[in-house]
Amino acid sequence: MSEALEEKIDTGTGYGLKPNGPLRHLAEVGPGTPYGEVLRRYWHPVGRSSDATSRPRKIKLLGEELILFRTRKDGTAALLHPRCVHRGASLFYGAVEDDGIRCCYHGWVFSPEGQCLEQPCEPGLGLHREKVRQPWYPLQERYGLIWAYMGPPELKPLLPRYDPFENIPDGHHLMVNDAGVGGGGPADLDFNWLQHWENVMDPFHVPILHARFSGEQFTAEMALMPEVAYEYTSNGVRSTQLRVLDESRVLRRVTEVMFPNIRVVPSPKLSEGTTNMIGWVVPGDDTNFRIFTVAVSEDPEFLSKLRSTHGGKPWATLSEDEHQRMPGDYEAQKSQGNVSFHADDHLSTTDQGVAMIRRMMAKQIRAVEAGSDPAGIIRDAESETVSITGGNFLVPTTSSGT
Repeated sequence: MSEALEEKIDTGTGYGLKPNGPLRHLAEVGPGTPYGEVLRRYWHPVGRSSDATSRPRKIKLLGEELILFRTRKDGTAALLHPRCVHRGASLFYGAVEDDGIRCCYHGWVFSPEGQCLEQPCEPGLGLHREKVRQPWYPLQERYGLIWAYMGPPELKPLLPRYDPFENIPDGHHLMVNDAGVGGGGPADLDFNWLQHWENVMDPFHVPILHARFSGEQFTAEMALMPEVAYEYTSNGVRSTQLRVLDESRVLRRVTEVMFPNIRVVPSPKLSEGTTNMIGWVVPGDDTNFRIFTVAVSEDPEFLSKLRSTHGGKPWATLSEDEHQRMPGDYEAQKSQGNVSFHADDHLSTTDQGVAMIRRMMAKQIRAVEAGSDPAGIIRDAESETVSITGGNFLVPTTSSGT
C-alpha cells in the first residue's frame, strides 16, 4: 500500500465498537445486588406523610413493588408486599380498615406488620391465621416524610436526625419537595439514580451546562470556573469550591454526598451560610428514581423558588427545540442512557470527585459482604443527629488560600 493511500485511511471510527457497559455492582439496586444490599442497610424516604392514606397506593422502592396505606383507626402507616399470601391477588385492590387492609379476593385482613387478623371464609375467622404473615417493612415518620427500612431485621439501625431540621426557629417552615431535576422536571426520573447522585461531586459541569449552554441558570457567580478540592469524610465525599469574586472576596462553596444516597447541595442562588436543605436520591429500580428534598426556611416557597430557568423559562414549559438548545441536568443525565456505560468513561482530573464516590461505594459493598456496617450507620442514640457542613460562605481573599 502506498504512503499516500495510507494517509487517507480514517482512524478512530465507530465501526466495530463494542461498549463495555455499566458498572452494574454500583448502579443496580434490586435484592441481592451488591449495592442494593448496601442500600438495604439504611432507612429511605418512600413518600410524603400525606402520601399514605386509606386508599392503597402503589410504590416501587429498590426494585420491589410495594403497597403504602394508612389504617383508619389510629393512622398507622404501613408498607406491604402487594401479592396476598393467600392466593396472590394484589392488595392494591384491597380495602383499608381500622386495623389493617382487607384483600378483595377472599377478605383476609393484614395488619401494618403483616399479621393475618381475619380469614372470613374460614371456620372461626381462621383458627390458624397467626401462622400466616404478609411480607412487610418497618416504617417511621419524620420531617414530613415516611421512611422505610428494607434490610435484615437484626441489623436495623436508628433513623438519623439532621441538624438543620432540629430546633426549628419560630417563624420558619419545614417543607418537603419531591420534584425532579431540570427546574421542575418530571418527579419520577426515568434513568439510573447513580447518574444523578455522582453529579453532585461534579462542580465543573456548572459553568458549562448551567451557564455557557443554557444562559446562566443560577447566578453570575456560579458561572465562574471554580478551583476545587475533594476529601473523603467518615460518611461520604466532600468538595470545596473556590470562586474568586473580586480582589477582596472569594465564594467558598461546600457540597457533600453522604452514604448511601444523600445529596447536600446548598442553594445555587447563593444563600449564605450552612445549607438549610438536604436531598435523598431514592431508586425505585435500576431505571427510575425520585429526589426527596427537605428544607427549613422563613419563606414557605423557598424550594420552588430555587428552580433554575432556561432563557428565563421553567424547564417544563420548554419546547423540544428549546430542550435541545438549552439543555439542563435532565437532558445531560438522561442522555447518558437508561443506565450509563460507566466502564467506557474517560475520567480526567476534573472527575476526581466522581472517581472517589465510585471507590467509596465499592468499599461499602465489601464492608457489607464482610458482615460490617457501611459508612454512616447509627446505632448509638447519642450520635443520632448528623451534622451538615455544606453551604455557601463569602470569605476574604487572604482567608481563602488564593
